[in-house]
Amino acid sequence: MASYKKLSDLFPIQSQLDFALEDATTQEEKESLVHQYLHKIDEKDGLIIPDFEEGLEWLNTDGPLSLRKELSGKVVVLDFFTYCCINCMHLLPDLHQLEQSYTIEDGLVVVGVHSAKFPNEKVLQNVRSAVLRYDITHPVVNDSDAHLWQELEVSCWPTLVLLGPRGNLLFSLVGEGHREQLFLFTAAALKHYREQGLLKDHDVGIKLYRDSLPPSILSFPGKIAMEPSSKRLAIADTGHHRVLVVSNTGQVLHSIGGPSSGRQDGNLSEAQFSSPQGVFIKEDTVYVADTENHLVRKINLSEGKVSTLAGIGVQGTDKEGGALGPQQPISSPWDVTLGNAGGDVLWIAMAGTHQIWALFLEDGKLPKGSDSKKGTCVRFAGSGNEENRNNAYPHKAGLAQPSGLTLAPTEPWECLFIADSESSTIRSLSLKDGAVKHVVGGERDPLNLFAFGDVDGKGIDAKLQHPLGVCWDEGSSLLYVADSYNHKIKVVDPKTKQCKVLAGTGKAGNELGPSFLESSFNEPGGLCLGEGGKLLYVADTNNHCIKVLDLETKTVSLFPILAQQEVDAVLTTVRKLPKLPKSAPVLTMPSITVSPGQSVTLSLKLALPTGTKLTEEAPSFWSLSAEGNEWLLEGRAVTGSISDLSEPILIVSSIPAAPTAPDPTLTLDAWVYCCLSEGGTCMMKAVSFKQPLLIGSTPQEGSVTVMLEHAF
Repeated sequence: MASYKKLSDLFPIQSQLDFALEDATTQEEKESLVHQYLHKIDEKDGLIIPDFEEGLEWLNTDGPLSLRKELSGKVVVLDFFTYCCINCMHLLPDLHQLEQSYTIEDGLVVVGVHSAKFPNEKVLQNVRSAVLRYDITHPVVNDSDAHLWQELEVSCWPTLVLLGPRGNLLFSLVGEGHREQLFLFTAAALKHYREQGLLKDHDVGIKLYRDSLPPSILSFPGKIAMEPSSKRLAIADTGHHRVLVVSNTGQVLHSIGGPSSGRQDGNLSEAQFSSPQGVFIKEDTVYVADTENHLVRKINLSEGKVSTLAGIGVQGTDKEGGALGPQQPISSPWDVTLGNAGGDVLWIAMAGTHQIWALFLEDGKLPKGSDSKKGTCVRFAGSGNEENRNNAYPHKAGLAQPSGLTLAPTEPWECLFIADSESSTIRSLSLKDGAVKHVVGGERDPLNLFAFGDVDGKGIDAKLQHPLGVCWDEGSSLLYVADSYNHKIKVVDPKTKQCKVLAGTGKAGNELGPSFLESSFNEPGGLCLGEGGKLLYVADTNNHCIKVLDLETKTVSLFPILAQQEVDAVLTTVRKLPKLPKSAPVLTMPSITVSPGQSVTLSLKLALPTGTKLTEEAPSFWSLSAEGNEWLLEGRAVTGSISDLSEPILIVSSIPAAPTAPDPTLTLDAWVYCCLSEGGTCMMKAVSFKQPLLIGSTPQEGSVTVMLEHAF
């Protein structure tokens, strides 16, 4: 059996190089040191690592890759990551730029080795969603049991391991922030092995999963917020790098940014964002956590302008702050909410530095802090250490990865509630004295970030799994939580610290069931209340949609989002129809006999729930298809609008005198999408009728009418 090496065999050798590089003053000196190191390490023939386990699941490739076959003759960068980790996300731009500098033909291949922290992250479909969300274009292997991680004795996320063309260890870089060394080591290794004639320029079979996906209105929506007076919703359409402002009936009022990422202030039509997450809307102003640009932005809808409030456009490492916003470097803001600290202040969940920051929109003062001038951006709470540490002094507290914020402004609360995803806890941050306290989840050891699960209970006995969103209900004094990796919405009573499931099955899915507990979600990331606390809007991130929970009727519906041009497209081509929800009933009708030359009239009668009506701003429509027998619909309308349900809708198809069907039984499908206005919101209902036809042999004239009825 071959004897393979691990990182501990490399560290004593590389540490000598690391010390020497610290003393080097010029680029030429650094390159010379690395060149000497590579010659030295080539003399150690035994630094070969084990290959990937057989049977692992691969993404962005035609098939599995092997260090002994497809990757032989390449310099390989192994990126050991887990997709929840903010530090791993910070590394992706460096890897992307490395791949732009050196191609596979040049001899470089980057391979992401996904080694999950949470059970939910072991599931291939969830890893696939993360690869799409982060726009990862290199091969990724789902090493769900962390086999290679353990073989190499990797100790933390992220870790980069550079290999030579024989699968031999060259370098290791632990953590983020090593861009200079990464480029130095990679360039030197490519030059070294090219000169030795050991590099090969063959392809490795890249096949991007994203290229096979159909377009969607939303792509990985991260957060959502409502403006109470106008009932407009702001949606972070994260995967499309844009922010949508829509009416409460789903009509798109403004689309700012997208479809590609960028960084641009100015008019709404020219502004650009990069994977925006948190949004907060007040009157005509939308505040945006522009996460991958490391900025906080302001959208002024009345003026039609986008401006930068904080950040310099590159990731910062400052954990104190205190400069004016546009001069203050910040790191991966994930959520924002508006509050007061002697004046208006924007609270920021600064995931990249594991802290809560404040951006003063007016002069003010933080609890246990000094006066701050308008425009100042400064740390409020969190030491910057990735911990689950509660403390009466905000700067001594430790947060793991604050990902969701909500404000409870009145007594006895007067606090921010925080979804601290990496510690799987909900925390509170007092606006009176700055104390950081535990609410639910996690455990008492501040260094244990692995205390997760899916358990209803009280305080520390309750367990969550990577919650990303929180929403405060002032009327009921309850806190709603997007328990993202459990695919659930939970509700917490901060007074008693009781936490229980509200909606979701606990399995990733997209079902709109008859009840909360029979409906499913897929890593929901954000949520907000509307209609005076009657409705809960959920950004169902991996399902690319917004769902509405009616807290009175305990039902879940899909929130329709259609711009007028998209509605027009729907009514002119079947190919662009929205996908029928899985929850839509499919009604198969008894077969009817028709003869060649006759017409078939489908008389469609729908009944809406009591007290509801069709919504004019989001047009309803029907569609007719005959899969495999399209000749049946030639010359006939296959889509149409629905504006009145007081009378049946008549849909006609004709049977040709000489039908060409290979099978005498045909099926006509009719889809009806009704946007309902109920309690001030809009929901989409759908139904599918299947009507088998038996075509006789003797031609006849006339018409056969079929009644199709359904009550929503």
